Amino acid sequence: MDTPTWVWLVTVGVTIAFFVFEFLAHVRTPHEPTIRESAAWSAFYIGLALLFGVGIGLVNGWGFGGEYFAGYLTEKALSVDNLFVFLLVMSGFAVPKRYQQKVLLIGIVIALVMRGAFIAVGATLIANLSWVFYLFGALLLLLAWRQLRHDDGKDPGDNAITRWARRVLPVTDDFHRDRLVTREAGRRMVTPLFITVVAIGFIDLIFAVDSIPAIYGLTEQPYIVFTANAFALMGLRQLYFLLGGVLERLVYLAQGLAFILAFIGVKLILHALHVNELPFINGGQPVLWVPEIPTWFSLLVIAAAIAVATAASLVKTRGKLPRKKSEPTASPRTNSAGRVDATKGHVETSEG
Repeated sequence: MDTPTWVWLVTVGVTIAFFVFEFLAHVRTPHEPTIRESAAWSAFYIGLALLFGVGIGLVNGWGFGGEYFAGYLTEKALSVDNLFVFLLVMSGFAVPKRYQQKVLLIGIVIALVMRGAFIAVGATLIANLSWVFYLFGALLLLLAWRQLRHDDGKDPGDNAITRWARRVLPVTDDFHRDRLVTREAGRRMVTPLFITVVAIGFIDLIFAVDSIPAIYGLTEQPYIVFTANAFALMGLRQLYFLLGGVLERLVYLAQGLAFILAFIGVKLILHALHVNELPFINGGQPVLWVPEIPTWFSLLVIAAAIAVATAASLVKTRGKLPRKKSEPTASPRTNSAGRVDATKGHVETSEG
């Protein structure tokens, strides 16, 4: 698949334009999106992604079209898992819902930038080092095992990066509307919203490690990798508000993702054997007798895994209401100065 430079430039430009539109039309004025608004925009972005995949198939052949759809489904499933972690972070920092859109949009942009960097590195490695398929395959098997141990009780917002940020940056006790930086008593300080963005940025880095090897197991085309990631991230903000408490009902999502990652890991290792150049494996010659998994079968397996995990989760939690994530209304915990300790997740909503 030959992608001219002008196509890359147009694609990146349109992607940036979509995120600028998102900010100007939806995020600049803080508000909590309605279900109707979230559903309409989620349907728009999903429909746009599907139409783009049809375009890939018509222009470049349905082999590449199938690779795009398999990659898009995988990235969308991983993005939903990403949303669940975002939900935990937002709850941990008690971010008011009307301010969550800004955090989500910044987090999604950070995720796209990080994935873009990983895509470039991955493309270079694959083009020059065939043994990297073994490395990616082993990494995905390790990540699949980590997914099975998904619920480890750790607070995703409490990590080394956010602890470092709290130590070195002056942080206000209260939210100041949707500001990331404000001024108190003549001193410039960051707000708890800034610390939340730092936490989500760190999580985005971790998810990029999951995401890029997974999609390179389905296609070697950097353009397909980038567009599948971009479309998976577009509309993610609306999907967060649309799914809401339903996210907590997806109790088997981690197992479904673990299966997908393990499947792609095996697919990568089988492909690595077909292009083998390592001297200690088959004398440095390709191992042609092992089967290669075709794209259509990968697409079928990924779609089935997502469907089974979702259906099983909804059946398991049928009749059980999800825990309601509400903004704190009772008196929050205060620090020794009698003010709310927002940097520890106990915050009081404030209009500054």
